[in-house]
Amino acid sequence: MKKLLRALVLFVSFPIFAQQGGMWVPSLLKGMNESEMKSLGMKMSVADIYDVNKSSLKDAVPHFNGGCTSEVISPKGLLLTNHHCGYGEIQSHSSVEHDYLQDGFWAKSLEEELPNKDLEVTFIVSIHDVTKTILEGVDVLKSETEKKAKIQNNINDLQKSYKRDDWQSVMIRTFYEGNQYMLFVTETFQDVRLVGAPPSSIGKYGSDTDNWVWPRHTGDFSLFRIYADKNNRPAKYSKDNVPYTPKHFFPISLSGVEENDFTMVFGYPGRTQEYLPSFAVEQILNDLNPAKIEVRDKALKVTDGFMRQDQAIKIQYASKYAGIANYWKKWIGESQGLTKSNAVQVKKSFEQEFMKRVQSKGKTQEYGNLLSQFEKLYKDIAPYALARDYFQEVTLRNNELLSVGFRLYQLENAYAKVGEQGFNDRNDNLIKGLESLYKDYNKDVDHGVFNEIVKLYGTKAPSNLTPDAIKVKDYEALGNEIYTKSALTSYEGLKKLMNGKAADVIKNMQKDPGYVLAKKLADNYFNNVAPKFDSTNLEIEALQRTYMKAQLELFPDARIFPDANSTLRVTYGKVDGYNPKDAVSYDAVTYLDGVIEKYVPGDYEFDLPQRLIDLYNTKDYGVYADKTGRVPVNFIGTNHTTGGNSGSPAIDAHGNLIGLNFDRVWEGTMSDIYYDPAICRNIMVDARYILFIIDKYANAKHLIDEMKIVYPKEKKKTKR
Repeated sequence: MKKLLRALVLFVSFPIFAQQGGMWVPSLLKGMNESEMKSLGMKMSVADIYDVNKSSLKDAVPHFNGGCTSEVISPKGLLLTNHHCGYGEIQSHSSVEHDYLQDGFWAKSLEEELPNKDLEVTFIVSIHDVTKTILEGVDVLKSETEKKAKIQNNINDLQKSYKRDDWQSVMIRTFYEGNQYMLFVTETFQDVRLVGAPPSSIGKYGSDTDNWVWPRHTGDFSLFRIYADKNNRPAKYSKDNVPYTPKHFFPISLSGVEENDFTMVFGYPGRTQEYLPSFAVEQILNDLNPAKIEVRDKALKVTDGFMRQDQAIKIQYASKYAGIANYWKKWIGESQGLTKSNAVQVKKSFEQEFMKRVQSKGKTQEYGNLLSQFEKLYKDIAPYALARDYFQEVTLRNNELLSVGFRLYQLENAYAKVGEQGFNDRNDNLIKGLESLYKDYNKDVDHGVFNEIVKLYGTKAPSNLTPDAIKVKDYEALGNEIYTKSALTSYEGLKKLMNGKAADVIKNMQKDPGYVLAKKLADNYFNNVAPKFDSTNLEIEALQRTYMKAQLELFPDARIFPDANSTLRVTYGKVDGYNPKDAVSYDAVTYLDGVIEKYVPGDYEFDLPQRLIDLYNTKDYGVYADKTGRVPVNFIGTNHTTGGNSGSPAIDAHGNLIGLNFDRVWEGTMSDIYYDPAICRNIMVDARYILFIIDKYANAKHLIDEMKIVYPKEKKKTKR
C-alpha cells in the first residue's frame, strides 16, 4: 500500500501516451507537474493554484449546478459560465413579451438580477486523501459485492464524522478505479441570479452545424451573480442576501493569446476512460458506436424531414433534435479520431510493454493473466453490451412513446412493491411531469422515428436477446397498430388511461398496445440482458481496478493521471492550431470577420443581430481588438477537456482569465478514451470577445467596471 500511495502522489501520465496535460487533482501538482507547467511557460507556483490556508485560483472556480464549471470574475461575486450552461435559466425567464433567448438579457442594477429556483454553485474548500480509511477492512473480503458494500459503509461513516463547519459539506470520490479515495470539503451557494446573457444569435451562433467543429465563431457565455447572507455564508434565496465576497476572483487579461502561449483550464470534467484495454476500445469502435450512430442517424433524418416541412414542428423539435444530434456527432468524431490515431494499436503496444514488465518484475502470478481475462470478459459481455445499447437508444432516448411506456412500466413495478398509495403519489407526479413532453410532441414525427429505429432493434440487435414482439416482417404495420390504437400518442389519452383506482389503471394499461410493447421490451431487457451484463461488468470493474494498480506499480516513473469523475481538475497545454486531414491546416484563433462571413439573414443558426453588424461595419471595437485591428472570437489549445469542462476558465501563465472553455474539435472527441496531442483540441471563447459583447454590444459598462482588467504582456497600468 505504501508503494502504491507513493506512486499515486506522482500523479503524472504514461510516456506511451506522449501527453501534455492530463486531468490533474490540483492539490497534488507539486513535483513533475509543476516542472512541466513551468517548462510550458507558467509563471505561477502551484500554491497560487491550490492552497488551503490562503486564497488561490481554486477559490474562484465553483461547480455550476452539478454539470458545468464557472468562475468568479469580480469582488462582488460576478460569475461567468457558458451560454449553454445557463440556457435553462435564460429560457425559464423568457416569455413572448421578454424573449431573453432571442434578445438577450442585461440587468442594469442588482435589483434587476433574476433569481433562479434550484440553481446552485459549489466551491471546493479543501481536498484530502482518505484512501486508508475507506479501504480499511476491504482486503479480507472475497466477493466483489461484499467489498463494494464495505467501501460504501466506510464512506458513509466518514462523511458523517468528518469535522467541518455547519454550512459546509463533504463528498468522497474514488480515483484510479478504486485504488485511491479523496475527500472534498465543499460550500454550496443556493442564491445565484441571472445577470446577463447575449442573444442566442451570439451565444449559440452556429448551433448544430458548428457543434464540435473548428473553425468556430460562438460567443458561448452568460453571467450570473452569487449571493450570500450578511455573514458571507451560503443561504437560500432572500431579498436580504447580498453579493458574495469571494476569496479570490480572476483578473481578465486583454493581452490576448498567441501560438504556443501557455494555457490552463480549471474545472470539473465529467467522465473519461483513458485506461481501457485494447479489447474495450475495439468493442466501442467496431460494435457499440456504429450501432448507436445508426439509430440516431435514422431518428435525425426522419425528424429533420418533418422539421423542414412544418415550422411548428421545427419549433417543437429544435431542442430535442439538438440533443439527439449532439452525441450522434460526438460518436462519429470519436470513432474517426480513434481510427486516425490508431488508438487500438497504441493500446496493444502498451499491453506488450506491460507484459514485459510483469515478467521482468516477477509479477506473473499477480498480473500475468490480466489481459487474457480482459479478452474473455469483453468477448462474454459483447452481445449483452450491444443489446443494452439498442434497448437504451430505442426505448429510452429516441422514441417518445416508448420512453413514456417505460415510465409507466416503472410505475407498475412501484405499485407491486409499495401498493396503491405509493402508486397514486407517483402517478400524479408522472402525469404532471409529462405535460411538458407532450407540449412539444408530434405523433407523426414519433411514428416515423418508431418505424425506422424499432426495425434496427429488431433486425440488428443480437437475435437471442431481442424480444419476439419486434422480430416481425412488417415494421410499418407494427407502427400503424401502435400509433392508431395507443393512448400514449397524446397527453389527453395518457391522462384518461391513467385516471382511476390503481388496480383499474394497471388493468387498462395491459390493453394499450403502446404500453404492452414497451413492457415487453423492458421485461426482455431486465430478464435477459441486464443480469448478465451487470454481473460481467462487475467482474470487468474489479479487473480494471487491478489493472490500474498494476500500471501504477510497474511504471513507477510514469505520468498517470486519474480518470475524470466530476471533481476539480487542472489541465494545461498551449495555444496551438492543428492539421486534422491531409492538406488541411487550421489556425488557432478565429475573428469577428469570420462571424460576418457565416452570416445568413433569417437563418436560425447563422442569423445575427443588427447591432453586432453595425459595430463590425463601423469597426467600433474599443480596446478589445488585437494588434491587427480585429476582434478575436474563439481560440483552441491542447488542454485535455471533456463534458463538465463547459464554462471552465482558460487561464494564462500569470493566473489571469484569457478565455472560457466550451467545446472540443470534432476529430478530438475521442480524447475521453485516448488523448492524442496531434489532433485533440479544446475550444474557448476569447475573453476579449466576451468583454466586447458586454461593453460595446450590450452597453453594460457597469459590469466591466466591476472587473479587474489587466495587460500582463504589455506591462501597462490597469485601464479600460
